[in-house]
Amino acid sequence: MRIAGYIEHPTLKITIFQMDNRFTVKFEDGKHEQAYKFRTGEYINSVNDIRRLVDATFIEEAMVEMSRLHRIHQGALQRLQPEEAEDEFDDIL
Repeated sequence: MRIAGYIEHPTLKITIFQMDNRFTVKFEDGKHEQAYKFRTGEYINSVNDIRRLVDATFIEEAMVEMSRLHRIHQGALQRLQPEEAEDEFDDIL
């Protein structure tokens, strides 16, 4: 697999990879990543085709999914934390 190009974005790193008869587009925000694979064929044959495919709507939906990944990640970490232990002593007023 080789890096075939990048798509500029202010908050995400978007990398286009190419291997044999497919392209992979990877979105990264620092903590999470997601990848979409596309086979070459009738509509997708070049990096420019991928750049047209990954339009503003596609990126917006990927960002929504990135938010969902963040919530899943945070929820898992919160479940891992031990519950707060009850105080051993009564409160003095």
